[in-house]
Amino acid sequence: MIEFLTRGMVYVGSLLMVYNVICYAFFIRRLKERWGKGQLVLYIPVVLLVMFLIGYLIVGFLGEPDLVVSGILFGGSIFVLIIFIVLRKIADQIQKQEHLEAHMEAMEYSSRMKNEFLSSMSHEMRTPLNAIIGLDALLIRNDALPQEAHEQVCRIDISAHHLLELINNILDLNQFGEGKLELDEDTFSLHETLDLVNTIIRNNCTEKGLEFQSSIEGDIDDYYVGDKLKVKRVLINVLDNATKYTIPPGTVAFTTEQVEARGDERVLRFTVRDTGIGMDKEFLPNLFFPFAQVDNSSTTQFGGSGLSLAVSNKIVELMQGSITVASEKGVGSVFAITVTLHASDRKMGDVTQEELLEETDILQGKHILIAEDMEMNAEIVADLLEIEGMTSDWAENGKIAVDMFSEKPEHTYDAILMDLRMPVMDGLEAARTIRSLERADAKTVPILALTANAFEEDVRNSLEAGMNEHLAKPVDTELLFKSLRWHFQNAAES
Repeated sequence: MIEFLTRGMVYVGSLLMVYNVICYAFFIRRLKERWGKGQLVLYIPVVLLVMFLIGYLIVGFLGEPDLVVSGILFGGSIFVLIIFIVLRKIADQIQKQEHLEAHMEAMEYSSRMKNEFLSSMSHEMRTPLNAIIGLDALLIRNDALPQEAHEQVCRIDISAHHLLELINNILDLNQFGEGKLELDEDTFSLHETLDLVNTIIRNNCTEKGLEFQSSIEGDIDDYYVGDKLKVKRVLINVLDNATKYTIPPGTVAFTTEQVEARGDERVLRFTVRDTGIGMDKEFLPNLFFPFAQVDNSSTTQFGGSGLSLAVSNKIVELMQGSITVASEKGVGSVFAITVTLHASDRKMGDVTQEELLEETDILQGKHILIAEDMEMNAEIVADLLEIEGMTSDWAENGKIAVDMFSEKPEHTYDAILMDLRMPVMDGLEAARTIRSLERADAKTVPILALTANAFEEDVRNSLEAGMNEHLAKPVDTELLFKSLRWHFQNAAES
């Protein structure tokens, strides 16, 4: 009985060792395929196991193993099997980790390629739009333009800015996806913002044959602290959406009220009611998904990209607010938008430093260097500067801008407007080169990025290169003049 047991353990151990050798061989072969050829050292465990197996067979067929020896041999096979199972699990875990890392690298590469594509497309779309809006701004400021032509130019301006909003929505949606979009904190007049929004929407409603109603319920503060541009964008997006999906003769009603004041926080609610086509309750949960449409026919009939509400919802969430919707098919919809802003000490009638600067004609006689590779864009900027009494020189790339600045006497240029994408030398390198020059004005001259590159990383790159500010194309003339006034005033005070 003992002999049968000892022989059994030897033979079963031998078969188990054969299994171990085969498994290790395939395991080593898989490792070799992953680690590359020439890794002969990987076969050393297989050779040792084969020698171990030969020892088994010699003891089993030629020797007289006792219970202790056969037990040790059998236990060795079990131990090798356990080690193999552990190694395989470790190798599988390593392989999963490598696949995860490869997937993450692929995702990062895809994200980088997407950002580069969107940045390129943003630049390509904004560049011609800059010419349209810039020329339009020049025409609007032309007092000799006939009234009818002036009205037509204003319509072009509205359409161009509508296209710009669409481009911004696409870019902002991508920024939201990567958690990069942030809110600005500025003091602004809500009354002025509402007047601007009402003017745009009223014109749209009038052209479509709709009635537009706007009102303020209760008292609101004269000024608030928050992101004025994003508040305006949300309101225009929702109101434009209501106008788009309302069939004449219909009504779009817009009300504003301050519903809560807690500490320095102010909660505002904007309500938009329309008598439009409405929505089924089943569709409402999908309303704020990108590209969502009520049905396939609505895109053809009413237009729209399905982006405005998705972007608006993300912006409102950043403002610690929400958008709620009630709608009935064929009856209309009600959108309630709440946002949280901050209180401001400024009151109606207070004169700000910016307003004082506008009255001092601080722009008159300033000399500006325009670094821009597209001649038409440079001419538009030059004409806009000339309206405010400024003169300018044009450099068609960064290298020429550096040469012109360094060759002129100190303080020849009061500011530099720098495009980012230029041949020979881009705007970032040009700004760094100017800042490194050994002359007094190289460190102090205001350098403003004026570029179609509008991503957050573009802003960061501009500031890191030594620029004072980043302004996105199409050129916002009022913002450009406001920025120049501010920098000139700072330079004068210092």
